[in-house]
Amino acid sequence: MTSLEKIKVSKKILFFGGAGTSTESGIPDFRSSGGIYSIAPEEWLSSRYLYKHTDKFYDFYKSQMLYPNAKPNRGHEILSRWEKEGRLLGVITQNIDGLHQKAGSKNVVELHGSVERNYCQTCSKTYSLEEVIEKEGTPRCDCGGLIRPDVVLYGEMLDDGVVSKAIDLLNQAELLIVAGSSLVVYPAAGMLQYFGGDDIIMINKGATSYDSRASLVLRNGFSQDMEYLDQIIRE
Repeated sequence: MTSLEKIKVSKKILFFGGAGTSTESGIPDFRSSGGIYSIAPEEWLSSRYLYKHTDKFYDFYKSQMLYPNAKPNRGHEILSRWEKEGRLLGVITQNIDGLHQKAGSKNVVELHGSVERNYCQTCSKTYSLEEVIEKEGTPRCDCGGLIRPDVVLYGEMLDDGVVSKAIDLLNQAELLIVAGSSLVVYPAAGMLQYFGGDDIIMINKGATSYDSRASLVLRNGFSQDMEYLDQIIRE
């Protein structure tokens, strides 16, 4: 059975996505020539920089990393519908924008956290993205503590519980769709080794190290290629 035949009947599809899934929603990717990360993310978006140069960190973070008006695109919507239909086990995402949940997806594993969640490092009070944006400059809690986003910065470890959920989904899946990821950011990219199935569908405009292992490689773009796969299911 080919991957296209399997996608028609499988109830254990899993989606693994990266920054390229959000570009159609107006959020620039991280590693293209014009992407956000043309200016050394390992420095600007590190925990060391957050605590050593807090004001500069938030100047960059608020101006370059937050897109509160971004809307889910067609690809996000198709994944949400597949989950409702019982085809999709869930979504594993490297993104921090919350677009999968905004599209209606429920079982979303956010490897790197989310800008939608924020908390005070002193008293643990939680804040929404809107509340953080409303605060001028460096966001401070009512208690005076620093509010930081619930995201994994460079120099920080992934949450063990989140990693376990991702590995569990990868072990269960029959068919894996990987989209919009260069698969160069570790340890997230290394998780694909836990995929227990045989078929991988790659959706990425550029080549990746997993292309040779994929049963199908699509290069048109996230939404267009997801619409193609959805049409296959509907035939």
